[in-house]
Amino acid sequence: MEEIYVSDTREVVKNKDKLERELGVKIFVDGKKILIEGSGVAEYESVMVFGAIDFGFTVKQALSLKDEEKLFRKIHIKEHTKRNLKDVLSRVIGIKGKAKRTMESISNCRILIKEKEIGVLGDVEDVDNVITAIIHIIKGSKQSNMYSYLERMNRMKKVEINQR
Repeated sequence: MEEIYVSDTREVVKNKDKLERELGVKIFVDGKKILIEGSGVAEYESVMVFGAIDFGFTVKQALSLKDEEKLFRKIHIKEHTKRNLKDVLSRVIGIKGKAKRTMESISNCRILIKEKEIGVLGDVEDVDNVITAIIHIIKGSKQSNMYSYLERMNRMKKVEINQR
């Protein structure tokens, strides 16, 4: 039995039946504590799914983590810079959200931005590339350079797939 603490259990309670069915586990909610009962693999997948839900992703987006090719990772902004948090977030988000949307569209990943953290959900390779790009933006690189980096990584991935 796995035990997880989440800040808001409303999404879990609202979608409990769907989560149990999709994840193949039994879910017990007790305040902010969620108990998960199932096979080892199902419990592991559930922990990742609940981590994504707790971060703020929708249940549907979080359930995509059942696919072993999907990954959810967090970036703690303060680990990468001492700059003013507001300035760093404005660089990652861009004017009217353009930088964030552009990175999402190039990488096919979902990006969620909180006060001190950034969450990324998508394919394993894509998530690693987006995290690299976001960390470089946090450290001061130009957004356009990171878009080029992401596009280059996509081209390399396509070449790699075609060679198989």
